[in-house]
Amino acid sequence: MLANSGDDLLALFRQTGALLDGHFVLRSGLHSRQFFQCALLLQHTQIAADVCGSLAGKLRQYQADAVISPALGGIIVGQEVGRSLGKRHIFAEKDAGGLVLRRGFTIGKGERFVVAEDVVTRGGRVQETIDIVRAHGGEVAAVGVIVDRSSGNRPDFGCPFVSLIAMNVETFEADKLPPDLAGTPAIKPGSK
Repeated sequence: MLANSGDDLLALFRQTGALLDGHFVLRSGLHSRQFFQCALLLQHTQIAADVCGSLAGKLRQYQADAVISPALGGIIVGQEVGRSLGKRHIFAEKDAGGLVLRRGFTIGKGERFVVAEDVVTRGGRVQETIDIVRAHGGEVAAVGVIVDRSSGNRPDFGCPFVSLIAMNVETFEADKLPPDLAGTPAIKPGSK
């Protein structure tokens, strides 16, 4: 089982090659020297069960009926958190640029959800998922993420927000890159 230490989790990210160094463009459009490729961590099923089980442990105090996650990065996290909590898991996926509920998934009026995601910088996909829950008459009990890389600028989702690790990772606007990044080609390794 994962120890309750951010250092242990960070070591797991490095051990699995899931913490990348270089010049990256994040889904938010910000640039960074580091990128968390959670898929490389979560491909190891026992690690996924342990890490997401630890996240579920932090979320257990929030009464919820189900778990929802934004696709693509949050699907494994949501599935494992849901399994650990003994709750069903659904996901929102991209359609014409935004997230939607598809595949026959439903949200009942007053049904309480935990939103589970892998990494949050600005929280755009999480907010879209919250908006979907609320638009269908559901409620959001809490948001849980593996990595909060908002660097002290945590998004306000209007509910409790928990993470396993909070990282102070520098991010930069495209027109304000430091010289070392400006001179290095950027890659966009995350989901589209």
